[in-house]
Amino acid sequence: MSAQLIAAIVVLPFAGAFIYAAIHEYLRYKSDGRANYGLVFDDETGTSYVSSIAEDDTGYDPEDFDPGNYNDPETRSDREEEKG
Repeated sequence: MSAQLIAAIVVLPFAGAFIYAAIHEYLRYKSDGRANYGLVFDDETGTSYVSSIAEDDTGYDPEDFDPGNYNDPETRSDREEEKG
């Protein structure tokens, strides 16, 4: 097997994923317009992820993060049992 074929086999999935993401973003842009992306924190799961945010909203600031301030039922019940 030649080196060019091995390189093509390795690079092709990444190129395909990049092209798919570019087409998906272009179609989103045509339907919704310009988007502002930022880090969003989900209080229910305690996770953060990159998503589009509204123009009047601010993104999640990791400096202001309190790890014990999200709604995880298992964690909350454990903390309440320790206090009570």
